Amino acid sequence: MPPLTAKIQDVFNEPACEKNLGKDAKARQKGCSKPLTPGAAAGGCAFDGAKIVLQPITDVAHLIHAPIACEGNSWDNRGAASSGPTLWRTSFTTDLTELDVVMGQGERKLFKAIREIKETYKPPAIFVYSTCVTALIGDDIDAVCKRAAEKFGLPVVPVNAPGFVGSKNLGNKLAGEALLDHVIGTVEPDDIGPYDINIIGEFNLSGEFWLVKPLLDRLGIRVRACIPGDARYLDIASAHRARAAMMVCSTALINLARKMEERWDIAFFEGSFYGISDTSDALRQMAKLLVKKGADPEFLERTETLIAEEAAIAWKKLEAYRPRLEGKRVLLNTGGVKSWSVVHALTEIGIEIVGTSVKKSTAEDKERIKQILKDENHMFESMAPRDLYAMLSEDKVDIMLSGGRTQFIALKAKTPWLDINQERHHPYAGYDGMVELVRQIDLAIHNPIWRQVREPAPWEYRPAVEDELSSTHEIETVHPFKSVSAQLPTTSTNIEESR
Repeated sequence: MPPLTAKIQDVFNEPACEKNLGKDAKARQKGCSKPLTPGAAAGGCAFDGAKIVLQPITDVAHLIHAPIACEGNSWDNRGAASSGPTLWRTSFTTDLTELDVVMGQGERKLFKAIREIKETYKPPAIFVYSTCVTALIGDDIDAVCKRAAEKFGLPVVPVNAPGFVGSKNLGNKLAGEALLDHVIGTVEPDDIGPYDINIIGEFNLSGEFWLVKPLLDRLGIRVRACIPGDARYLDIASAHRARAAMMVCSTALINLARKMEERWDIAFFEGSFYGISDTSDALRQMAKLLVKKGADPEFLERTETLIAEEAAIAWKKLEAYRPRLEGKRVLLNTGGVKSWSVVHALTEIGIEIVGTSVKKSTAEDKERIKQILKDENHMFESMAPRDLYAMLSEDKVDIMLSGGRTQFIALKAKTPWLDINQERHHPYAGYDGMVELVRQIDLAIHNPIWRQVREPAPWEYRPAVEDELSSTHEIETVHPFKSVSAQLPTTSTNIEESR
């Protein structure tokens, strides 16, 4: 069995996923991808999923072994932020041409590109991504990466996730496997402590993890590695010495968290930093796991003190928005961890959730939504653009929270819209992030532009105005040329008489 095929089958066999365990062997081999709907977008490929997980590692050079279109279409697909290195913002590609494919120059061109990157940029590591073209023509990137690592003396990591093998979610997991096979555990840290944790599945979108890290610093918790948001290669390489881990997005990297627990006894839990309650619960869970692993029992009391202080400050700020937002109706068209964590966050201040998408949510996510909303009728797998437009235009929703794909439906329906997905420009994690989310919702709903665009245009028919005019005085319809033509002679007789 080819190595990639064996790896994919191993990824599909996920003991930490209850839904996966409920399948028979044949169904399990098909993975978690859903059948495509005719006329609908297919979504990201496996290569795109691998780039999403690994590109936020900021000091690594990411080299795409492919024609230039693969990198051009996937670069900057998420708004992750870096507090230091910017090498990850530079695109590297072997730019294979038709002639390279015909003449079998792919592997040689890849080795040359690795050498050029090493000599010019001197990164701590280079990640090499296979793609559809290079996988189909049989380029052995594992062998090239191994030879380059030996010759140049730096880690060169092969990422085998060509687009045709499956969905974006599969690519997420294959990227996690690449980290397990080639990165994690390769560096031994000399500063191991009892309060070291890993954060898995946090992408630091818009820098939102920077709103959470100060809380951890105040508690004395050290983030050994945040995978992948704002990460450094050496941090991830030494992540196996953490005492505990928090899983933020289980849809993407549950296999990474489970295997790290099996290999290095790093216990993990799934949590969220969206909303006051969920942020508080996440901090409590961290404290409990660390104490269980040998931290000072007084750490639990310190954690509760911090939670009480920060929650009180956040609630005081949120009370100013409650009279303006309580009872407002929100449609949440997203997925994954946000399908339940944002729901919980918004219900805390009295906002009504009329629906939430569970398209990319796990069975555990759906159970959480049921517990929060007490009604599974508010959940929907997907909604056709026509139905979504009808729901918005019929004034059943005060604001929609979604990604950029559906923003134009909301704008066409003249309904406020707020970006909640990876393209967003504001951080929403932690206590301060919750306040910012509510602030942005308030600004969007009460923006005066919505009242203006809903007013009829001056040239549109307005029955009330027409009725008022007709009741006050008669409106004489005058032909535009009537008064002029009445003054002009119309026959030869009239012309003679005028002389």
